[in-house]
Amino acid sequence: MKLASDIFLTVILFGLFGSLHSFLASAKIKNNIAEKAGPKIAFYRLFYNAIALLSFAAFYELAPKPDLVIYDLRPPYDIIIFVLQGASLLGFIWAFSKWDWKEFLGISQIGRYDEGIYKMEELDAKLEFDSTGLYSISRHPVYLFCILFFGLKPFMDLFHLLFFICSVAYFYIGSYYEEKKLIERFGQEYLDYINRVPRIFPVKIFNKV
Repeated sequence: MKLASDIFLTVILFGLFGSLHSFLASAKIKNNIAEKAGPKIAFYRLFYNAIALLSFAAFYELAPKPDLVIYDLRPPYDIIIFVLQGASLLGFIWAFSKWDWKEFLGISQIGRYDEGIYKMEELDAKLEFDSTGLYSISRHPVYLFCILFFGLKPFMDLFHLLFFICSVAYFYIGSYYEEKKLIERFGQEYLDYINRVPRIFPVKIFNKV
């Protein structure tokens, strides 16, 4: 019974974290804030990232971590998986290098606000569309490599397994809402991209999923 309640609580806590993250990322919320705050919406991205970090820390701190080992790989399998996990981290860095990290953190927005050149239609960040490199085989390669990094563990306990499963679900659900904004911004060009490139895993069977 304790184990079942631990699983339930972990999933609920992650769901609360994910729901808050998605709620604050919604265009409706941003537009409502922009109507009241005006150009000060430029500060929203930094606020959003701070809330995301604090809420994730709360999830990690509050989630139960039962002492249940799912598997513990022995040599040489642990080394193989560790190397693959390292490769997925490099892939994440490669995919993320396409992003403007200052824009991602919210620093560039504040700079534009200080210069008096912030555009209200940007809301909290500029939307950019890139279909080259890794983005030609996966629409969300950052999510892909996060999933691989979380899943390729030489040692897996119950908490990390639940975190992995919840993360996969969240990446797929989150990418759906993220792409709704991209379709609104880029129209047919992005719809053609969806038809051409799989969502996360670069395998045709996952296309449009």
